[in-house]
Amino acid sequence: MQADVRAIQDKVQKETAAIDRAIYEVAKVIVGQKAMIERILVSLLTGGHVLLEGVPGLAKTLAIRTVTQSISAKFQRIQFTPDLLPADLIGTVVYNQQQGTFTPKKGPIFTNLLLADEINRAPAKVQSALLEAMQERQVTIGDTTYPLAEPFLVMATQNPIEHEGTYPLPEAQVDRFMLKVLVEYPARDEELSILERMATGKPPTPEPALTPEDILRIREVVDEVYIDERIKGYIVDIVLATRDPKAHKLADLVDFIEYGASPRASIALAKASKAHAFLRHRGYVTPEDIKAIGPDVLRHRVILTYEAEAEEMTAERIVQRVLETVPVP
Repeated sequence: MQADVRAIQDKVQKETAAIDRAIYEVAKVIVGQKAMIERILVSLLTGGHVLLEGVPGLAKTLAIRTVTQSISAKFQRIQFTPDLLPADLIGTVVYNQQQGTFTPKKGPIFTNLLLADEINRAPAKVQSALLEAMQERQVTIGDTTYPLAEPFLVMATQNPIEHEGTYPLPEAQVDRFMLKVLVEYPARDEELSILERMATGKPPTPEPALTPEDILRIREVVDEVYIDERIKGYIVDIVLATRDPKAHKLADLVDFIEYGASPRASIALAKASKAHAFLRHRGYVTPEDIKAIGPDVLRHRVILTYEAEAEEMTAERIVQRVLETVPVP
């Protein structure tokens, strides 16, 4: 087993060089926000979709565009608005009057990297149009199903729900995002650097550092990152604690949780922890990886009761309590 881990470690060290180049290129444009950039890369390396939430002006869209510019892959951006239709996203069937036939007109979802900007400004019927593509990597137009090219990744941004003109995302769609990242304000020195970099002259642009082939190859290495059986048990215990808190010494949370995380959360937590370890040049997962990436995997999968809202108990606080309470192997 130790020999296997060493072999994995050698592969990780070899492949992280390409990711480090991409991070270097992104850092030319984005100041700070290391956690956000890292989570975007985690989603890229696992094939899981990512949702960034934060107030306007925190470089959510710029960060995604910059990461995509560091990759030589097909990129599309969709600005979600209240009048957007599902056909504007996935495409439609057009009637050819001369030939008397119907031909498909594919929408912008047929790409490698899709930026769904301000996704919660469109109604549920448009958001739901993404469900098949996000889960099954295919799109149905009329009576024909078309596979999407690999890699395919949805990177979405949204404003906090309480902002004017927003719609809450359906639970089924939110659960299909591997990560939900809360974007915070930059520190003072970071904001000063942003001012100096962006307020004068032409903003820098990154150079491509990765290709789609690189991403698919690196994903195979990330998939090989070693997870010990005890770490797997730790992941399952964390997810089970959100469903049955009383059985995990969290009886005070019973009245606050309507539904806990699904098995999809266990899978996402395992995959994301592998990518988190990979970005730290490690070929094995530690409990610290689980604790670091856990909030981003679980915060949108814990459905709260009305009592929780009345008591101002947030999913964020519940997830933190779970991670603090479940015993580390």
